[in-house]
This record gives sequence, structure tokens and C-alpha cells, in this order.
Amino acid sequence: MKKIPEKMTASILADLNQNLIIDTVHLPGKLLFGQVLVKVCYSTICGSQIGEIQGVKGTDPYLPHLLGHEGSGIVIATGEGVKSVKENDHVVMHWMPGNGIQSELPRYTWNNKPLNAGYITTFNEYAIVSENRLTSIPKEFDLKIAPLFGCAVTTGLGVINNKAQIKIGDSVIIVGAGGVGLSMIQGASMVSAYPVIAVDLYEEKLKLAQKMGASHTINVSHLDMKNEVNNILNNSMVDVAIDNTGNTTMIESLYQLISSQGKLILAGVPKLGDNISIYSLPLHFGKSITGTKGGECNPTIDIPKYIQLYNIDALKLDEMITDNYLLSDINDAIHRMNSGEIAGRCLLSISDTV
Repeated sequence: MKKIPEKMTASILADLNQNLIIDTVHLPGKLLFGQVLVKVCYSTICGSQIGEIQGVKGTDPYLPHLLGHEGSGIVIATGEGVKSVKENDHVVMHWMPGNGIQSELPRYTWNNKPLNAGYITTFNEYAIVSENRLTSIPKEFDLKIAPLFGCAVTTGLGVINNKAQIKIGDSVIIVGAGGVGLSMIQGASMVSAYPVIAVDLYEEKLKLAQKMGASHTINVSHLDMKNEVNNILNNSMVDVAIDNTGNTTMIESLYQLISSQGKLILAGVPKLGDNISIYSLPLHFGKSITGTKGGECNPTIDIPKYIQLYNIDALKLDEMITDNYLLSDINDAIHRMNSGEIAGRCLLSISDTV
């Protein structure tokens, strides 16, 4: 087994609602059972990571810690028991578990103190990753595109396939046209839903949503969503509504828009303490509201399928990456994402690919 590097550059969440700290982190001297050392090449920034920085789920007991859950890289070394990946494999790094061992968490140090990390992190030059958070991909596949399979694509298409189970001709409204939302729009279009309505606050995001298959768009910064939906559907109700924002007012509005047998699926997570208020009687007669965890995807099975779709140009991924940054500029990227200036996914170059 190759020797583990002693140290690396990483971005660290030390305090909520503060910039990430870019600093040197030390790695442990050996891999534990089921662990894999990956040289991280690229990472994208998921909205859930921004929510983590902002503390939307409340107090973070694990501070300080590393971040990032969708990336691509090259396997440097494997610990005992690892069978699904091997040295020099190119891999997608994903937060939902696939096949393989779920290892112990890695043990990094920062300023001579323990630094926490989950089963996968990607905002760092190297990562000790649990085997079940990695899926091997063909070496000819573009490592710049591969991070999208870590969350955006697998979650988005997973919601369409596994939770929404959209039928041909179903009307669909998708609120929040970020990376996950854009993948949902593509998935809904693929299964011949109509109309596919994209909702967002920013016009550039909605323009990109149209390229991904949205038949209609609504900019709620200046348009009334209910009126616009009524016009599009001739006052009919929506079959499937999906919220990616976690905004409780939006969730309540979507609940009112879906039909008596309609589905409301929550991909976004409301801030701790923000509760929704709905009239629940329709839930007893066919209306439904449910949350989703990563689209209930299985990365081991789903990622190879989605690579095939990309290879035959059925899945648009190049267009989803609209901005590129170095790891050292990650705080600028996060700021621009928060302000709505970045239309699609933001790609971070973490380290050289060789």
C-alpha cells in the first residue's frame, strides 16, 4: 500500500455562518478497515453544504469539520477488506451509501487537535472515504463531469423515478432550479411529463431550466405562482410538486396547488423551527406529502446507468456546470451561490488529475 500523505490543504468549517478556513490538515498514518484514500480532483458545491454552513438544522456538535459530498478523484490506496475499488481507479464520491463496507470515520488533525469528518468529504486535496461512498467509473469519463453523480443527478433523477414515479402526461412543478432541480427537470422531461414548470427567483436559472427541458418557467420574484400555474393548466390542479428550497411558505403554497390525488415531495429541508401549517384532511383521501433522502438512489446501480444516458446525449450535464473555481476561492463561490449569481453547478478544481 502506498504511503499516506502526511498533510493536505483543506477547507474547514470552524464556526457557523462564517467563511470556511483554508489551512493545512494532517492525515492519519494508516487506513482502517474499509477505508479508501482518494486524491480529490474535482468537487461541486451542493446547496445542502451551504445549509450546513448556515446551520439550518440547528447547532452543529461536530465543529470544526470538513465538508463536501459530491466529487471525483483517483484511488491512491485501500484499507483491509476493500473489494469494490482498487488503486488507480477513477471514482465518483457520493454521500448516499452504495455497495461495500461502511468504515469508521477518518481521524484528521488540525492545529494538533482532532478534526471531524464524515464518511466522505470533498473540499480537501485528499480524502479518506468509506468504501460504500465510492463508485468506480471508466477512466475515459471526464472527471470534471463526474462530481454531478455524487448528489445532483442521483438525487434529482432518483426523486423522479423512486418518489414521484411520474407517469406520461403528468403535470409537474419543480421549485428551485439549482443542480438537483435541473436534474429533476431533465428526468421529468425524459418520462414525458407535461407541463414541466420550473420555479425560481433568478432569470438565469430559469433560462438554464428551459434548456434542460422545462416547458414553462415562473419567476416568483415578480410573478404570482398560483395565478401563473392556473393559467398554464387552465385552472386544473398539479399532479406532482417538488420543493428544493425548504421554504415553508412555498411548501404550503404547493400543497394547495396539487390535486386530490397529487403528490408533494420535499427535497429541501426547512430551517430548524420553521414549521408548515396545512389542512390535513385531504391526506386521508389520496393527497400526499413526503420527504426524500437523496432520491432513495443506489449509487452503485444508478451511476453506471446515468453515465450511459450521458454518453448517448440523453442527459445534459456539461451545461449544468456554469462556473469554475479553485479550492482557494471556495468562499467567493459560496457567496456567489448565495446571491443567485451562479445559475448552475459550481465546479471546484481541488488538485491535479495526474
